[in-house]
Parts: sequence; structure tokens; C-alpha cells
Amino acid sequence: MASPPTRSAGTAATASAGPAPEDTGTPMTQDDGAPAAAATVTDAIADAAPAAGTGSGLATPDQIVELADQLSACADQIHERVMREIRAYAGGPVPDKVQATARALLEDEVLLRQRANGLYADAATFIVRALGKPQAQLVKLTTDAAEKIRRIGVIGEVTSLVGGLLALAGAAATGQAVPVLVALEKIHKQVKAIEALAPKPPAKAS
Repeated sequence: MASPPTRSAGTAATASAGPAPEDTGTPMTQDDGAPAAAATVTDAIADAAPAAGTGSGLATPDQIVELADQLSACADQIHERVMREIRAYAGGPVPDKVQATARALLEDEVLLRQRANGLYADAATFIVRALGKPQAQLVKLTTDAAEKIRRIGVIGEVTSLVGGLLALAGAAATGQAVPVLVALEKIHKQVKAIEALAPKPPAKAS
């Protein structure tokens, strides 16, 4: 199967790089001593696994490519957010803490692009059986994540969300449902946490 063109913006990405070790372990089960949350996810798959052809997410090469598109879009937003943070200092000294966060996020951007490119190249290999989540839900969650990265006020607040996206990219490459569901739950929690930190509009005077 011919590899499609590398899709990246702002930062060069190498060809498919396998997921980091922490993302590619065997599925977590109760017998392995995994957290209870993972066991719950496993049970949910057994209860909610759709029949073939009912539209489960990541069930076709096109859906894998669509996820890779979404992850690449998130990488674009990481790059833009970091550049915006640096430009805000108008050529003046950038605090060490901000520099360290920016460097870490740019490294994560490169890794996210590498994993997305790996999904592009081997989409047919990474089909996830019985995910139990519709593709539209995956797309919405990653779209929300990209929007949170774009709009975040304090750059350091986005690092955990980016970690969730990296986990999702690595989990998708395992072709197994449990790590994907665990990563999606992590992203969902981080999106909600960022929403909770957002300043609330002032209450209207009665």
C-alpha cells in the first residue's frame, strides 16, 4: 500500500514513528492489575460493542485517516499557540518557565505529527475492532481539543491535553479498543478541566 504524502505544517515531521512505549502496552485488564477504570472500559466494550456495519469509529482506513487529519490539526494549533506566546514578548526576554513549556510543547508537536503520519501510512493496519464509539464523537472530541489549544490563555494549562492527544495517537496505532477508550476519556477530562479554568463572564445586573 503506497504511503500518502506526509501532512505537516510549521514543523518538519519524519516518517512513521512508532508510539512511545507507554502507549503501546497490551490492553489493560483486571487480571493484569490494571486500574479499575480500565477494567470498567473493558466491560463497557463488551456491553456496547456494535454489530458490524453500525458505524463504530476507527473501523475503516478512511476513519483512521480522518483521525490522523484531526491530530495533525491539533499539532497545527500547538505550533500556532507556542509561536503566539513567544511573539507576545515582542523580542524581549522570555521567562525561563515559558521557554521550557514552549520547548516541551514543540517537541510534543513533532511527536504528534510523526504519529499522525504513521496512521496515514498504515491506515489499513490500525483498524480498531468493536470500539463502541461513533466516529463523529471522536472527531468532535479532537476538534474541541484543537479549539481549546487555540484559545487557551495560559500556555502551561494545555500540556496535559496535549499528552492526552499523544496517548490517543499511540493507542490508535495498537489497533485495540481499550487503550483508545482510555485515551479518549483522558482527553475528555482535560477538555472539561480547561473549560472549568476559563474565566466566567460577569453576571448581568438585575
